[in-house]
Amino acid sequence: MRRLLFAISLFATAAQAAAPQPPAVIARSWSVGDLTSGRPLAAEKPDERVEPASLTKLMTAYLVYSALRGKKLSLGQQVNVSERAWRAPGSRTFIQPGRPVSVEELIRGMVVQSGNDACIALAEAVAGSEEAFVQMMNREAARLGMKNTKFMNASGLPDPQHYSTARDLYALAAALIRDFPEQYSQYYSQREFRYNNITQVNRNRLLWLDPSVDGVKTGHTEASGFSLIASSRRGERRLLSVLLGSTSETARAQESLKLLNWGFQFFDAVKLYKGGEQVKALQVWKGAAAEVKAGLKSDLVVTVPKGEAERLKAELVSQQPLVAPVSKGQSVALLRVTHDGKALGEFPLVALEPVGAAGIFGRAWDTLRLWIK
Repeated sequence: MRRLLFAISLFATAAQAAAPQPPAVIARSWSVGDLTSGRPLAAEKPDERVEPASLTKLMTAYLVYSALRGKKLSLGQQVNVSERAWRAPGSRTFIQPGRPVSVEELIRGMVVQSGNDACIALAEAVAGSEEAFVQMMNREAARLGMKNTKFMNASGLPDPQHYSTARDLYALAAALIRDFPEQYSQYYSQREFRYNNITQVNRNRLLWLDPSVDGVKTGHTEASGFSLIASSRRGERRLLSVLLGSTSETARAQESLKLLNWGFQFFDAVKLYKGGEQVKALQVWKGAAAEVKAGLKSDLVVTVPKGEAERLKAELVSQQPLVAPVSKGQSVALLRVTHDGKALGEFPLVALEPVGAAGIFGRAWDTLRLWIK
């Protein structure tokens, strides 16, 4: 591998800046990060296992949305309510046996009202039984990299073997927002839902306190305390916070907002390159063209402490020799981005255009040059 180095900033500052310190938070564990760049900002006990309570419903929703995308369900599909779903304890949508309910009504009951009965009905509609659905939940958790999570039911009802962590729940919420943006925007900012002549409000108080907050889910049991996963979009940035085991409904809202405000106030999201924009022209051997334009498939955004964009540097590592033919979209290099010498990530560069093979004489000439080189 041949290394090509260049600095993104025009100058660098010698002094080392102290990392912004997060606020004191009343919670058992928590995590906050910038979804725009994918960078976690801070966390406290992110791998401590806790009872996720109704935050479990994010995984239930993820699988329901997957079933809708795969045409295994439809929003207008009528679902028969089983006795098991009807008898579900805890928060309820008040669905009833003998009165079919649409998938979309069940989704709103699950998301807005946190209905345990709606979750069981959806699980049965997707997998035939809640037990089979739970197996799907755990397979999906493994696929998403949720290494310290185990689900025992679709609703979050207490169970000694039902657990997760702030890190894993952050990954789950981030995946739901990323993979199902339409469903996220449609359901998670809804403040109330009426079913069976009963109106219930969304328990996420931040939907009323901060107009930039548009979801995502609350949770509470006696053992777990009061929890909240919240997301806020301000301008082009979106932050996500996970707060587990606070002391009250008011506290979980206030502490979550504290984390979100801290992230927006003390960090900047810096767009380094647009997707499809040339980062570097790389030499091509045995090609119809001597160079190929290399860039990123999507926008490259990194998050750094506020005012420290000039401390960003990048190192381009290109694959040399790069021999034609080169197809459009082919990975041709890596862009390593650092901040004050600390790695922020490696981002693949792809060919933005195809480069065909040279004629017989051109290829022969470059073969000789490479042999000499």
